[in-house]
Amino acid sequence: MLLFLSPRTRTRFLRLSQSTTTTLTFRYAHTARRSPSPASLLASSISKYKPAKMAATTATPDLPILPPEDSHLTAKFGRETANYFSGSPLNRLSFLRTDHAFLAPAFKHPSASFLLLDSLAPLVKKDDTTQLAFVSLGEIRDGLRGEDIFEKTEEELVREFNSEDEERIVVFLGMDERGVLGGHGGQQGGERFRYKDFEGAPYFAVDVSRWEGKEGLSEKLENERGAMFYGGGPRHMGLVAGQAAMYGYARALVDWNARTPFCAQCGQRTLSVNAGTKRVCPPTDRGVERKACATRGTVSNHSFPRTDPTVIMAIVSADGSKVLLGRQRRWPKYWYSTLAGFQEPGESIEEAVRREVWEESGVQVGRVVLHSSQPWPFPASLMIGAVGQALPGEGEKIYLGHDAELESAKWFPMDEVKEALAKGTHNMGDEVPKEYVEGALRLPPQTAIANRLINSVVEGWWVASKM
Repeated sequence: MLLFLSPRTRTRFLRLSQSTTTTLTFRYAHTARRSPSPASLLASSISKYKPAKMAATTATPDLPILPPEDSHLTAKFGRETANYFSGSPLNRLSFLRTDHAFLAPAFKHPSASFLLLDSLAPLVKKDDTTQLAFVSLGEIRDGLRGEDIFEKTEEELVREFNSEDEERIVVFLGMDERGVLGGHGGQQGGERFRYKDFEGAPYFAVDVSRWEGKEGLSEKLENERGAMFYGGGPRHMGLVAGQAAMYGYARALVDWNARTPFCAQCGQRTLSVNAGTKRVCPPTDRGVERKACATRGTVSNHSFPRTDPTVIMAIVSADGSKVLLGRQRRWPKYWYSTLAGFQEPGESIEEAVRREVWEESGVQVGRVVLHSSQPWPFPASLMIGAVGQALPGEGEKIYLGHDAELESAKWFPMDEVKEALAKGTHNMGDEVPKEYVEGALRLPPQTAIANRLINSVVEGWWVASKM
């Protein structure tokens, strides 16, 4: 399995840090009631950073910028890499997903914003498809058939379960505590929702794929709000930092709910609860007892969203002068990427890296070091990025006879790879950069973790400790 996915270039960060110093200042308001969430800390570092409007077909989206910090770990290993589809500005408040006393008023609050997905394609601004478009509850009330989505507890929902009811998938994404998003009004400010120690704007995702009147809703949103469902397919890779993470999270949960309408144990219909993050198999249907199911036993076996660990790795030669890259037959000419594959049960990450590299290319890998990770919601992978070094001599020999997936695998000199990073990176469906010379190496863009891994080995991230 060969994939490409992504983080942020050091040169890009240095440029941003020099030109937008105030943007990267690490600030948060300390309160005695609770500590700030990780999302709030990230949001505080990017709250003033507004990416310039970009043409979605030509520009490379910005990546999350983590707050500056000074620690022994950073001194030893360098700054943490934040990849595309990470860095959500929302506090997920996962411990409140079972609290209908929180969800019900949050859902109906004037500041609540909703991200709509149609066949997993997100609603975006028509004049700038790098930006998600959010709507208010009033604009989708008819499609939701009311406002009582979260009025009942999980126990009440299970007791009143009716398998013939058409399910409306609504997912709680989190709370914008820092006010870094414009919400459905398109600008910051306005009334904020408060619950106990928490204050901000709630965000939800709604699947409209099977709604009656969906075409009318789409037309209305386009005419009145200047919004449309992204027409480039469900894999929208051009969103600005933060919003890409929101979309990735929404897409993964909406897709999982749509894929698992039946219980894996007994085959009967299930019910979405916990604000879209859990499905249960109710014991009754319209008050009539259903057949027995192991998920209702003493050991909880509810259905939760799956995450498939996938290793993706940049492999350097024994002397550190070359990088191993491979390509599939369906890819554009001269396009190469890092090797990748699913981690199997009973296998460590390091073992998975060595096995996948050997199976696909014949190269034998020694030391493996973890680099970074990337959520990849297509449909539910977690890309675990690593850097490995080949064993000398026979260990570097390429042999494609084990697995027929690759058309080619080659060792590329560092200088050639560095040139490709500067002149030959782009999304697979986009045109090559103007500075690209035909016949030269082409690589995935910075939205791919493969690009970040390749960049890290070219920059010498793997060479020596920084402490």
